[in-house]
Parts: sequence; structure tokens; C-alpha cells
Amino acid sequence: MEVDAEKPKRLRQEKVLSQRELARLSGLTQATVWRLENGFHRVHPKTIRKLAKALEVEPLELVKKEE
Repeated sequence: MEVDAEKPKRLRQEKVLSQRELARLSGLTQATVWRLENGFHRVHPKTIRKLAKALEVEPLELVKKEE
């Protein structure tokens, strides 16, 4: 699965969170949050669920839509 890099970044900024804070809330590393926001790798569904829970959104809101 691939995360739409702009969505987690925008949501994180709207909640006034740093990447480090989002990493702590989601149980991910700051490096993982950085890579997700910069579109550097595909993501395991479990990672998407953790990120979505921390951002208080549904996981599908973070997934890149197929065209």
C-alpha cells in the first residue's frame, strides 16, 4: 500500500504536531514518519492503521487512490 504523502503531513500540521510527536503518538519512528511524508516507501497496512489512529482519521483517508 502507498500513503498519499501530502495527507499525513497536512493532518499533522493541522494538529500542530512535529514529526517526532506524531511518531511518539503512533508508535512509529521519526524516520518512518519522515519517509511517509516524503513518499519514499510503500507502507505495511499496520503502519497505516497506527498513523491513522494517531491522526484521528480512517486509514483509507491516508492511502493513495488508484487512478
